[in-house]
Amino acid sequence: MAINIIAQNKKARHDYEILEKFEAGIVLQGSEVKALRAKRANLHDSFCRFIKGELHVMNLHIAHLETTNRNYSGDTRTPRKLLLHKKQLEKIYVKMHKDALTVIPLMIYFNEKNYAKVSIAIAKGKKLHDKRADMKTRTLDREASQAIKNRSF
Repeated sequence: MAINIIAQNKKARHDYEILEKFEAGIVLQGSEVKALRAKRANLHDSFCRFIKGELHVMNLHIAHLETTNRNYSGDTRTPRKLLLHKKQLEKIYVKMHKDALTVIPLMIYFNEKNYAKVSIAIAKGKKLHDKRADMKTRTLDREASQAIKNRSF
């Protein structure tokens, strides 16, 4: 499975505990597809929200290319519709409203058929002490692997 990663939300894994992942298509204009191919996207502070029964990604920034006409290019942070199956949408809706969870985009990529996809996740916010514990375990694992690597026989 060869995918071409465009942008990742690295802060999401730090701030949230990922519970379940989904792959969603995204509705784009032609100039936005060109901008994605040039890796001109940013997922920082983006999130998903239901608007009229459809899931949209908010605050996803896709920059304009210099070659596109300014009259035909839309807003860089406009809400973009995500394409999911109806059962997936219902499952996400129930988790968001019943369990008070958040839906966040993790990354944008082109799959093997060259379709733009967004990897979204149902997530639960971490508390400060959870973040500190994760950082501590990561540093301990890194130090242990360095010790094993540098150990001489």
